Amino acid sequence: MENLKLDDFTKYKFLSGIKLSPSGKSVGFVLHHMDVEENKYLSNIYVYDVEKKSYLKLTSLDEERSFIFKDQDTLLFPAIRDKKDKDRKENGELFTVYYEISLNGGEANKSFEIPLSVTSLEILDQNTLLLTALYDHNRPKLEGLSEEEKNKVMKKMKEDKDYEVLDEIPFWLNGQGFTNKIRNRLYLYNIKEKKITPITDEFTHVDSYKMNEDKSMVVIVTSSFTDKMQTKSDLHLYDIRNNYLEKISELEPFSYTYADFLGDKIIFAGHDMKSFGINENPRFYLMDTQGYNTIKISKEDFDYSIWNSVGSDCRYGGNSSMKVDGEYLYFSTTEWNSSYINRIDKEGNIEKLTEGKGSIDGFDVLNGKIHFIGLRELKLQELYTLEEKEEVQLTTFNQWITEEKKLSSPERLTFETSEGIVIEGWIMKPVDFKEEESYPAILNIHGGPKTVYGEIFYHEMQYWTNEGYAVFFCNPRGSDGRGNEFADIRGKYGTIDYEDLMKFTDLVIEKYPFIDRERIGVTGGSYGGFMTNWIIGHTNRFKAAASQRSISNWISKFGTTDIGYYFVDDQQSATPWSDYEKLWFHSPMKYADNVTTPTLFIHSEEDYRCWLPEGIQMFTSLKYHGVESRLCMFRGENHELSRSGKPKHRIRRLEEITNWFNKYLKP
Repeated sequence: MENLKLDDFTKYKFLSGIKLSPSGKSVGFVLHHMDVEENKYLSNIYVYDVEKKSYLKLTSLDEERSFIFKDQDTLLFPAIRDKKDKDRKENGELFTVYYEISLNGGEANKSFEIPLSVTSLEILDQNTLLLTALYDHNRPKLEGLSEEEKNKVMKKMKEDKDYEVLDEIPFWLNGQGFTNKIRNRLYLYNIKEKKITPITDEFTHVDSYKMNEDKSMVVIVTSSFTDKMQTKSDLHLYDIRNNYLEKISELEPFSYTYADFLGDKIIFAGHDMKSFGINENPRFYLMDTQGYNTIKISKEDFDYSIWNSVGSDCRYGGNSSMKVDGEYLYFSTTEWNSSYINRIDKEGNIEKLTEGKGSIDGFDVLNGKIHFIGLRELKLQELYTLEEKEEVQLTTFNQWITEEKKLSSPERLTFETSEGIVIEGWIMKPVDFKEEESYPAILNIHGGPKTVYGEIFYHEMQYWTNEGYAVFFCNPRGSDGRGNEFADIRGKYGTIDYEDLMKFTDLVIEKYPFIDRERIGVTGGSYGGFMTNWIIGHTNRFKAAASQRSISNWISKFGTTDIGYYFVDDQQSATPWSDYEKLWFHSPMKYADNVTTPTLFIHSEEDYRCWLPEGIQMFTSLKYHGVESRLCMFRGENHELSRSGKPKHRIRRLEEITNWFNKYLKP
């Protein structure tokens, strides 16, 4: 066995986009890996044959990141295939080309082209598609113009790229850039006639949509706004045959997180935000397909989020976590330190289908047969199937890691807060650990705050244990998996969560005397970056800190970030006008004059979730007060740097943090 290296993550394989074929005999998924030299990710479509128990690589152009099944023997996927298409893209033309390929392999052939920037697609019949596409309200209309007129418009558009005109909030989104008056709009498209029929209006954003079994109706989760996006959303019902769209939201205000048809009913999930704000766990409801007679079917003792929030830095690409199949809605939950697949029927009876600890990163189900992408124990992502609640691993893309590399297994420990609430955490000992030796340690704090750490593979932490560090981490109050009350720290950021983290640190030092208490560092990203900033202003027990994509000033975050104006109001229970002093009290920058801890700041230039000025303000404050500090900014990256940033940037990020800790924590 050899030590895990810093850049070994560039050799990992990542799975996403799992879908079952209409017959259930094939499982499609996208496999991603990194090209460090070109500093990018390569993505191709694979298909697993359920009967033959083998898989086949279908595409090889390294850019196929999504697909749907055209039928049981054919896949459809969007791609740029030649120089002509690339030139059109570079000239700003809106179009999406779809190709089809047999599940048996062979050459992909062009199937059709849509003159829109398509984001998702479903097939109604051989000539008609239901799809969403990005609609830019400010983009000039080219339909009906002569070539000369089109060229003039295109020239003007190129000139206007030097300007951004903003007249709504949010005007940008992390990972998407400037989004002012851009909506994800629902359309019908006739392939033969090349006819586009808009369904939703130009100011309505489509979050999701689902068709009923006979493809006559569509239920749509939407948010419509001008000037200011609200935290509430709506349900609409679209009658395809009669081309009629109707709003069917009975609950107001309400945040709809999912909707689909379940037999002769519509099942949806959401919450009214009245008791626990925007992070409240959703409940399940049923209504008639006409949009009436809404009833809540969730039992009162069901108090979990219905998504996977188990953290890892070893994923890439998106996955589905909800699906109607037969008489059930299948969905994910996060419970304590793991996520699970469940199903609910019309009566609200919930059955947990997976029992293994770890992370369900995505799944699909057909006729009760489940396939999923999972992180299990210290294994990276692989494809699994569920047989009578027994998990069967189907692929071994990442098996070499557990066979060839030294890894550290997390050891769980718990403690009670003063209120008697149990907090769970873990410690990972250095690899090749020797009881008689003394080791430095790193406290790692997760983001969110409503996410969780679990007992799954985390590359940065495994690497640090291979570098001779103990790594410890926990799920303080504010974390997911324990119900609404446990997760609710509105107006308490930096208080009870800080107490939990410090008590956990005390416990680790007491229970594991091999840790040198004079050589402990702290790091975290997003909420974890906020807590790192907060910690160094309230204690000097940590000898070095690495604050990543952080928050330092709730007042500036309110007015500059993509979610700031509603997130700060909700989570801090204050605005700059209602309680300026409260926002400043919870801002780490207020306490910067207390800091003595050498601190590294990691920020991305295009992180609009925790914008660069948050890091700059704290960095400047520490420099002003004579504290050793350093800021490393990454161009072309956003909030997801540590998870899906460019390979070379991810290497540099981990080098920066490790070198900083080595400088201050190693003799």
